[in-house]
Amino acid sequence: MATQDTLPYRTALIIGAGVGISASLARAFSRAGLKVGLVAREPSNLAILAGETGASVFSADASQPAAVAQLFTDVDTRLGEPDVLVYNAALRAQGPVAEIDPALVRDALAVSAFGGFLAVQQAAKRMIPRGRGAILLTGASASIKGFRNSSAFAMGKFALRGLAQSAARELGPKGIHVAHFIVDGVVRKAGRPDPADQPDSTLNPDSIAKTYMDVLSQSRDAWSFEVELRPWVETF
Repeated sequence: MATQDTLPYRTALIIGAGVGISASLARAFSRAGLKVGLVAREPSNLAILAGETGASVFSADASQPAAVAQLFTDVDTRLGEPDVLVYNAALRAQGPVAEIDPALVRDALAVSAFGGFLAVQQAAKRMIPRGRGAILLTGASASIKGFRNSSAFAMGKFALRGLAQSAARELGPKGIHVAHFIVDGVVRKAGRPDPADQPDSTLNPDSIAKTYMDVLSQSRDAWSFEVELRPWVETF
């Protein structure tokens, strides 16, 4: 298990915090001794998780440049400059291409893709002078497969993957580990157990968080850029 002795990081910021993957990550970071910041539009929803992990809670609209800049300033003051950034925010807008409201598509892209850029930019400004840091971007099946009635989500996730590739090539030589995670399958949640005849057929968010922590523990001579996670029953 990753600990403060094995991770070269001290402060983690999770943008798009809530239940599921981000909550499991917050617990894992806390157990490893990192100070944790949780960011959501509705911070009141994070009270239980914050109490459990000792995390600080912040409110921000990830799609707004001024809001993201202020967020990082606030994090610098309350926690210190983040060593680890996790961008987990996304907005779905579903519907047929010929019928979906363009405004919904614009809003989805603003959160899933543009918000990712804003967060990566602010993190990079702080990490480059120190010559170290980690930026972890949460993708999905839609990062590599565009499904019907899901064009907006696919565009956002494809764009986030492109951002990850460019940022990794630019920031890796500066000592900053950029990694993109394709979560290819249904993430398990309370109230929706796996079928009895197919145990472990959904992705346990704690298992996903463990993979993130394993990547953070990697030596820079063998960094992973992209990891695909899927349950054993998932078809490719």
